[in-house]
Amino acid sequence: MTDTKQQQTAHGPDHRQDAYGEGPGGRAGDGGSGFGSGPRAGGGTATAEEDGAAPEDHPEEPPAAGPDEPAAGADPGPAPGPGPGLAPDTDTDTDTEADTDPDPEADPDPDPEADRRRRTAAWRASRRVLCRTSVERTVRQGLAALTEAADAVCAPDEPVDLYGDGLVAELERRTAELLGFPAAVWFPTGTMAQQVALRCWAGRTGDPVVALHPLAHPEVHERSALSSVSGLRTVHPTDAPRLPTAGEVRDCEEPFGALMLELPLRDAGFVLPEWDELVDVVAAARERDAVVHFDGARLWECAAHFGRPLAEIAGLADSVYVSFYKSLGGLSGAALAGPRSLVDEARAWRHRYGGRLFQQYPAVLSALVGLERELPRLPSYVAHARVVAAAIEEGLREAGVPWSRVHPRVPATHQFQVWLPYDSEVLDAAALAQSEETGVTLFRRWLSDGRPPGISATEVTVAAEGLEWTSRDVREAVTDFVRRLP
Repeated sequence: MTDTKQQQTAHGPDHRQDAYGEGPGGRAGDGGSGFGSGPRAGGGTATAEEDGAAPEDHPEEPPAAGPDEPAAGADPGPAPGPGPGLAPDTDTDTDTEADTDPDPEADPDPDPEADRRRRTAAWRASRRVLCRTSVERTVRQGLAALTEAADAVCAPDEPVDLYGDGLVAELERRTAELLGFPAAVWFPTGTMAQQVALRCWAGRTGDPVVALHPLAHPEVHERSALSSVSGLRTVHPTDAPRLPTAGEVRDCEEPFGALMLELPLRDAGFVLPEWDELVDVVAAARERDAVVHFDGARLWECAAHFGRPLAEIAGLADSVYVSFYKSLGGLSGAALAGPRSLVDEARAWRHRYGGRLFQQYPAVLSALVGLERELPRLPSYVAHARVVAAAIEEGLREAGVPWSRVHPRVPATHQFQVWLPYDSEVLDAAALAQSEETGVTLFRRWLSDGRPPGISATEVTVAAEGLEWTSRDVREAVTDFVRRLP
């Protein structure tokens, strides 16, 4: 039997799709689409999108603390302090364990692979969910879905791409057009796209310093790649759990050549500024002769909040990175849009970084499908996320939970956080039991690392499946979830 045949036998077409190295190609982390466990400050840890909590690029990245705001419940007490990631000097590249001796009588650690498969099976079997993620599919289902969608977005009988032509070039053209830039270039990952963008800008400005938030993706989830790989240095205009204000950008003590703004700031709770505030922040950076780059991994869903078309939002910046697999549901991939000369230089650096791939048509095809199908639906997801968030807050209050928080109370996008005063293990068990016993998945993974003792948070994503939920449906699901808590 050949190696290929052996692999087909062990991992047939109904095998679960890989996520960040899982599945037949090897396993990395506790996969799915959302966030999960592992230290987060300084980056370099496994994330949890692979585990189904939210369909997006930062897998298992835990949410950070949000700003103080009214909390649901009878006795909110003091607001929890900021989560990890606000202290940029705490680089952590590996999981850590408690500094205590193990209990010899304690049960052995559960099999994380078995736990992951159990969760994924429960979510896949659920008759009601707020969102479905691509990693819940089997390989067979994923291939069938891609094949079924091909006719709507391309000519399936045309040759496949080769080193960036064909479908790849068409996706680049469409992305540039949507964002209002002269050109765009495809990247296999958003991490690579932003590394290249900021490196190119540093070469043009002559300044290797990038101003960004300490909760921004490069600071928390990229293993210090800006400095280790690209030789750049970062400064933080603010450490408040929100994007910097114009005043903070003007008053930043150190000079910088580029200001990077993550829209929305995911680890602070998918928060966004108001439109006039964003305009002022960009103007403040220009006053300092700095270029502006948007981490627009989730820019697609920001239009509803700002009340502006994508091209007008992106047009504030000198360059923008967008993801195709977070909100749009693609397999992978990203694009960098900007001036043609920058994009041409970025192509050269993409090659140097190892990102010039022989063929990429499955991921690119899925991105085109996302632009065609999901992009027009995002405003409805954002609107309904506000209904779901309000219903969760009301349901927790009615259920008598002693303290809770929905953050932001009015979501700016189709994603938000929920905080509860329980350990993550307790909440994970309740969420899984609800999925398995009722076929209703309200919450997925919870995280307590980096928070005050007894406080955990989860991310909620509302997509097409969530549109079917009424406010009453959500409140009833909350009541059922809470009754499973001790």
